[in-house]
Amino acid sequence: MSILTQEQTKKISDRVMSLSKADECIVNIEGSRIGNIRFARNAVSTAGLADDTRVQVQVAFGKKQGTATINEFDDKSIERAVRRAEDLAKLAPDNPEFIPAIAKTAYKPSDTFVQKTADIDPEYRAQAAAYAIEGCRKRGLVSAGFFTDRTSFETIANSNGLFGHQDSSSLDFTLTVRTEDGRGSGWVKRSARDVTKFDPREAAEIAIEKALRSVDAKALEPGRYTVIMEPAATSDLLSFMLGGFDARRADEGRSFLSKAGGKNRLGDKLFDSQVNIWSDPWDKDVAVLPWDDNMLPRERVELVKDGKINALDYSRFWAQQKNQRAVGAAGNIIMAGTNKTTEELIANTKKGVLVTRTWYIRMVDPQSVLLTGLTRDGTFYVENGKIKHPIKNFRFNESPVSMLNNIEEIGKPAVIGADEARYSMLIPAMKIRDFNFTSLSDAV
Repeated sequence: MSILTQEQTKKISDRVMSLSKADECIVNIEGSRIGNIRFARNAVSTAGLADDTRVQVQVAFGKKQGTATINEFDDKSIERAVRRAEDLAKLAPDNPEFIPAIAKTAYKPSDTFVQKTADIDPEYRAQAAAYAIEGCRKRGLVSAGFFTDRTSFETIANSNGLFGHQDSSSLDFTLTVRTEDGRGSGWVKRSARDVTKFDPREAAEIAIEKALRSVDAKALEPGRYTVIMEPAATSDLLSFMLGGFDARRADEGRSFLSKAGGKNRLGDKLFDSQVNIWSDPWDKDVAVLPWDDNMLPRERVELVKDGKINALDYSRFWAQQKNQRAVGAAGNIIMAGTNKTTEELIANTKKGVLVTRTWYIRMVDPQSVLLTGLTRDGTFYVENGKIKHPIKNFRFNESPVSMLNNIEEIGKPAVIGADEARYSMLIPAMKIRDFNFTSLSDAV
């Protein structure tokens, strides 16, 4: 029952509306079927299929709101949920930031569903794991990885006549490969909505090659270096910055886009002119639902244009306060790239460091988005356009704001994350100067 049709969810939402006695009623119905296989030490450890479906009912009497959630769909259960939400609303204090439910809206569908991805079965998952496991066994390496595929739907409706329904599909794969003595480590991540764009053999070979090449790492003195950041490494850092595009946080002095006196940096040039970042729910590679968590229609929004802050995200409440137009919050982030491969970025580098992955990242200063973290699973010294040897991992103290000011070259974008639970991202590899490595780490 996890994947319901539009006809089925329309019937449920209509039933909820007919039972509600509140001033307004909002319904959200979600369901998912998630398959997975996990392996470690060259053997499958777990595999399974989980499904879940829920209905959330939110009602309001004036500015008093109440919410109830159920995972049963018979008439009695639905009625109990409606009455529970109404009882809670009557007990609640007025919400000083209450905004009425949005009017009936037409949503432009986006291509979030691919049938071949939804058809992934246990045999496919096992084969994806087998490519990594067998490849490592043949080379005396040890693999650990996780493959997950997700098919889901979401329905939204309210008492103003609004209704939307859309299916989604996605997959994610991560693989870590270690040498048996623990001296070498490689890693790879792949995400896609369309399974035909995922090659498990290619992914496994990348992690295997990095593990073999990373043995006997040499220590390099900490300092500021030119770095070639692979897309996954870059995205982990940029994701900390993207929340700062919220207009309210900026206006209230809580982000890197804040200015003194309750102002923000809209229109200011903060990054290199090569930097262009936008969100687009209809992008062919990272399509997302055409509405946000508040049912607002999403649009293509240019967040950064030629290095300038071009747009901020206004919630409906904050847009009303500031006399601005509210647009659905971004569900994906896309950064302009080139056709240059990572190998081409390396070939154009006289001296630098290739970073496969960043991890254990923590915020140091929200105002500047200063982060600290570590490299891992394949860090290499580059000299005269070639990888010369593996190096020990570093701790870094760096801000993505500074990174985007120090770009030398931009490479080809890759999909990082294709699930609505987090940003879907299309982020390029980048060559960045003066990246701040502060100390060494003995971990591989």
